Amino acid sequence: MARAHPPETLTLSVDCGGGGIKAAVLDSAGTAHAPPARVPTPYPLPPTLLVETIAGLAADLPRADRVSVGMPGMIRHGVVIHTPHYITRSGPRSRVDPDLREQWAGFDVRAAVAARLEVPALVLNDAELHGAGVIAGTGLELVLTLGTGLGSAHFDGGVVAPHLELSHAPLRRGTTYDEYIGEIERRRLGDGLWSRRVARVVAALRPVFWWDRLYLGGGNSRRITQPVLDHLGDDVVVMANSAALVGGSRAWDLLA
Repeated sequence: MARAHPPETLTLSVDCGGGGIKAAVLDSAGTAHAPPARVPTPYPLPPTLLVETIAGLAADLPRADRVSVGMPGMIRHGVVIHTPHYITRSGPRSRVDPDLREQWAGFDVRAAVAARLEVPALVLNDAELHGAGVIAGTGLELVLTLGTGLGSAHFDGGVVAPHLELSHAPLRRGTTYDEYIGEIERRRLGDGLWSRRVARVVAALRPVFWWDRLYLGGGNSRRITQPVLDHLGDDVVVMANSAALVGGSRAWDLLA
């Protein structure tokens, strides 16, 4: 009699960004079991609305055994220390709402999502979720995501290091990395000049991390011009934006 194989564990992977929230259900090999779902990020966005938005996406996808969520900001053990976009009235670069800031500070997203979907949950910084989808698991690997702002994560031997909000570090004349290479500046400058800024950021961070491999991801990584890519170095790799969703599945083995 043939031995029955254990059922495949399916993961609902959710990538929460400043402009959109994407979700997919993947198996342990990172294969999607249905086309990904996406909705614009709703604003204003209290924590309960984010949880309900995730639940709405899950309802349109195959049933999963667990859920991984990546979201912007400082996340520790599934709890929000600070999230930059979701405390604003109408999205990135708009005015901060004091009430939203109070609601988000200390909010346990992992517990709320697990209770709402009735499955185990893992909640990470979004760049950490991207990294889980691409890292080799050897040496010091840095992940930078280019989108609404700058996301970052770094791994040592496949283990995620304590998160650093590089995006809020001052760069020049009070400008932060977020402001220097974020989406607003890309639109203002055009891809060519913006790509040169990305190159400057890579050069500035190289002596800080001395990485073995740097991964550039996020929706704007594809905007980097070829001349800049050619000069970044062999230790710099551009990853597909789908890495975050794949990372939702791999994160359980790498980071949980």
